Amino acid sequence: MRDLDDLFAGLAQSRFRRRFALGRREADYLAQRGLDAVLAHGAEFVADRLAPARPANDGRQTPWRNHPIFVAQHATGTCCRTCLARWHRIPAERALSAGEQAYVLAVIARWLRNQPEAATAPRQPDLFRD
Repeated sequence: MRDLDDLFAGLAQSRFRRRFALGRREADYLAQRGLDAVLAHGAEFVADRLAPARPANDGRQTPWRNHPIFVAQHATGTCCRTCLARWHRIPAERALSAGEQAYVLAVIARWLRNQPEAATAPRQPDLFRD
């Protein structure tokens, strides 16, 4: 695992990684539900899709959009086991420890907090809430 300041400096140098930003849909979702709820979803996604030693469809298990966590995963290289090994020095072919899963969530949380859209997205009424 890497120091987060060092990691984000490296990500800023990647043309591919720095092109990711929250779209309006993802920013609205984050604004409506809040960072804590979105990170709770992220914990589930990481546990189910990234933590196993050999995740199903590894390299294709993370969608590109429609949830702030998915966009953040691609932006931070936490989208698949290959990217985790390359960007975060977390070896593939073994399950992630609880500490490694917490680290992945910390990386995602930092990226989400730094998104300008997250702070400025208008709150929309939740039509599906009672």
